[in-house]
Amino acid sequence: MNNRLKILKNVIFLCLICFYGFIDAQEITEKITVIEYQELEHQKNLIKKADKKVVDNFNKLIKKADKLLEIKPFSVVNKIGVPPSKNKHDYMSIGPYWWPNPNTSDGLPYIRKDGQINPETRNDFTDFVEKKNFISAIKTLKDAFFLSDNNKYAKKNIAFINAWFLDENTKMNPNVNYGQSVPGKSEGRCFGIIEFDGLIEVLGFLELAKYKGVLDKKTEEGMVNWFTDYSNWLKNSKLGIEESTRKNNHGTYYDVQLLSILMYLNKTVEVKEYLSTITKARIFSQIKTDGRQPLELKRTKSFSYSVMNLHGFLQLAQIGQKVGLDLWNLSSEDGRSIKKGYEFMLPFLINEKKWPYKQIKDKTSSEEKLIADLKRARKLFKEDAFDDILKKLNQK
Repeated sequence: MNNRLKILKNVIFLCLICFYGFIDAQEITEKITVIEYQELEHQKNLIKKADKKVVDNFNKLIKKADKLLEIKPFSVVNKIGVPPSKNKHDYMSIGPYWWPNPNTSDGLPYIRKDGQINPETRNDFTDFVEKKNFISAIKTLKDAFFLSDNNKYAKKNIAFINAWFLDENTKMNPNVNYGQSVPGKSEGRCFGIIEFDGLIEVLGFLELAKYKGVLDKKTEEGMVNWFTDYSNWLKNSKLGIEESTRKNNHGTYYDVQLLSILMYLNKTVEVKEYLSTITKARIFSQIKTDGRQPLELKRTKSFSYSVMNLHGFLQLAQIGQKVGLDLWNLSSEDGRSIKKGYEFMLPFLINEKKWPYKQIKDKTSSEEKLIADLKRARKLFKEDAFDDILKKLNQK
């Protein structure tokens, strides 16, 4: 009897091991990803079908990627300027809309001209241009790697990533303490954080490279550590906390950046909790019942900023979809929602109404982005409310 009982216990024990092993395997295979495989696969299929426009774009992409194979890595230590920390490994930039003061002999303190970019903020004195070129290269090589299945593009990206984040001589420290400084006023402001929304491209490539089996363990572990440190800085530093409380697009893109990193780190529960509380409140506070976004409408490029902020909310809705939370159809009792924000923009998109707010620059690119977002919402959320508008736009 005792032997039978022992055998039965062993069988139950083995079954439990198998069961929990199955659960673990499920968690691994069902890990939520940042990268959008579906869209890339769609492009790949069109290439195989010899779609002329897609093939032409693919050839241009490969030509651009091949040129990147010949260039040196990007790094924060390449800048001419030195951060207040005296450490070139710290990222630094100057607020784009701040200009020398014409009323003082040394130009200090700088004064703000909303919407007008000071060329001084876009040169090699700071890291902004270097960072922008780095992110652009990562995206180009990531797409070329996926669409061509050629490992040379992945290897170059891994070299770029090691240089920017991990190599002791060239790495960036995991903070943005000196982003969007204002000469004569501030060594660094919370607004610099938004300059790193492009980190999503790095996250996507790392996932893709691991999936394809070309990401070495040292780089993978190093990047997990870097993003862990950076996400902790975002959540706990003075500037990170300040940016998280911004009531306009800065708050929205803080959420996009932080939650994308947390998804990469496989912190799904934290992502879902954040979306259902902080992001939910952000949507309701920024978008009015008629769909207006007052803080974006105050800007000198009000149409552009309205579209930009909605795009950030659309990204958050997509993250929500991945973790089983429907932000797209979420609405307050008085009707505030992401969808309502898009509906507000539609009459101006098809010229039924003239945009009554300030827009000091051409809004064509923002209109194109808005149209792309409407199509994306159609695809992601089966949203058919924009179909008539899209049809009218196609008739133009």
